[in-house]
Amino acid sequence: MGDCNSCSHSCGSCGCGGCGKHLTLSSGEISLLRMLGQFSFLPVARKRDDMTPIFREDTAYSQEEYSLFVQLLEKKRLIHLDYTPLKGANMTQYADFPVHGSMSLTQRGQQVLETLELQGIEE
Repeated sequence: MGDCNSCSHSCGSCGCGGCGKHLTLSSGEISLLRMLGQFSFLPVARKRDDMTPIFREDTAYSQEEYSLFVQLLEKKRLIHLDYTPLKGANMTQYADFPVHGSMSLTQRGQQVLETLELQGIEE
């Protein structure tokens, strides 16, 4: 097995849930992946001095929970965060945050989403 890009351990031993043959996702992570499957990009924001992503497009979970889901999906290499402002995006919900950007599925994220749709979820 190769090295995990998001940690310094060999794949499967870092505990991030995204390196080995099995991937562990919470219901909130799955919900966010499915939203990203419907749209090419979703807005995200943050403070200048804090890298915590803020997502306010849905209220099924709290803002803190969505921040955690975004961070976990990025660590598992299922989404990509880009803090370059997205032209034409309505960022009024994020006016209290100075840094605006977007998130999108990675190729791996798209593959995981397709697998979820075809094979379902195993608990």
